[in-house]
Amino acid sequence: MGSVNIAFRAQLVVPEQRQLYDYWLARGEGRVMPTRADINPADIPRLLPFVSLIDVGGQLEHSKVRLAGTRLRDVFDREITGLKIEDLDLGPKREYWMTAYRHTAADGKPTQGIVRGPRVNKEHLVQYWMRLPLAGPEGSVCMILGLDYFLSGLEDEQRQASAG
Repeated sequence: MGSVNIAFRAQLVVPEQRQLYDYWLARGEGRVMPTRADINPADIPRLLPFVSLIDVGGQLEHSKVRLAGTRLRDVFDREITGLKIEDLDLGPKREYWMTAYRHTAADGKPTQGIVRGPRVNKEHLVQYWMRLPLAGPEGSVCMILGLDYFLSGLEDEQRQASAG
């Protein structure tokens, strides 16, 4: 694992992020990023409720959510599989999310972060997110593998207290 990967991994807070990141690295087998064909959902069954796959199109806003885990449906209060990114209810955080997606899609680099109140009426949640690029046949990013792990504010405080 190179120093860039070690530094990125050190920023990951919840074990689910580290598990998916380690899997993504291993599936890449030394390449800059793995392909969609390298990712097998059967290898990560415990993470599936938190996982999404986004087809990256020419214009990022028109990219489509190919798959969204059940936990995302709970947070968005609807099924988001099949929706375009521009159709997602991202509220006042829309530009934040578009910047994260653009960075992953354009640079082919993993991104991660923590957001309190991922959307309107979900202010009680803390979202630990990660976006991982997947290569297409030409080697450029064709999909983004996402992980969105949600804790209530109280659960997050308890996690921080036990970690510190």
